[in-house]
Amino acid sequence: MVTGAPIIPEWLARLYPFSPKGFVTKSGARMSFVDEGPRANEAVLMLHGNPTWSFFYRDLIKQLSPKIRCIAPDHIGMGLSEKPEDYNYSLETRISDVEALISSLGLTKVHLVVHDWGGAIGFGLATRAPDLIDRITILNTAAFVSNEIPFRISLCRLPWIGDWLVRGLNGFAHPAIWMSMHRRRLSPDESRGFLFPYKSWRDRVAVSAFVKDIPLEADHLSRRTLAAIEAGLPKLRSHPMLIVWGMKDFCFNEKFLARWRQVYQGIEVHELNDVGHYVLDDGGASIREKICNFFLRD
Repeated sequence: MVTGAPIIPEWLARLYPFSPKGFVTKSGARMSFVDEGPRANEAVLMLHGNPTWSFFYRDLIKQLSPKIRCIAPDHIGMGLSEKPEDYNYSLETRISDVEALISSLGLTKVHLVVHDWGGAIGFGLATRAPDLIDRITILNTAAFVSNEIPFRISLCRLPWIGDWLVRGLNGFAHPAIWMSMHRRRLSPDESRGFLFPYKSWRDRVAVSAFVKDIPLEADHLSRRTLAAIEAGLPKLRSHPMLIVWGMKDFCFNEKFLARWRQVYQGIEVHELNDVGHYVLDDGGASIREKICNFFLRD
């Protein structure tokens, strides 16, 4: 089911010149998604993480969509999607939401770009339907169990204190606009764009939920889901893959990159020594060109 588009202010439309569509998930929440490029059953699916939204992919969409269809959803509670307080904000639900979106669009061939939480979600989709997926680009992410977590993020998982930091003080999304960059600073409007969906306590419900869903504990509800994704990664070894990795990432450091190299030996990797977590913004046009060429090559 597709519903109407949210209102985008003029200043944001200059950076994000899209008219997002809407899809209602099985649980009844409205998911906003960008759908640009030729109408076809083949598309590049771009999955963001936390605390970003489809805005993260804006320049890649502009560059790639003249040649191939680009789909970039905002996960429920994120970006321009609905932000219900009582949604089941789990990894399993995130995967199911994306599966339902793909099915509703009739896509039969899907390429992936995944970043941050988008890795677990995207590889959750890919390991369950490997024949649906073709090429995959991996950007500073993980899809396997790990106990690596920065101290700043671990604070945001603490009972009471975490909600106060993340939802009350915007202490997750706001610091990310400078902590995730290294080569350059985001412009004022770029920073404003990343923060646009997260103006209030209510708006930040899923930012906090994503942090809580990091499955560090053995009995965490999402740990079994993530472990199953990790176990399924070898199914995708024959798929064309590209890694573009910002080496100055405060969260997804070189240990995560090493894990990907262990799983997919011989994978094409571009290490960006002076680039941070927001690799598409910090890496610039040349990095986006490499990704476009990867998807468009014969």
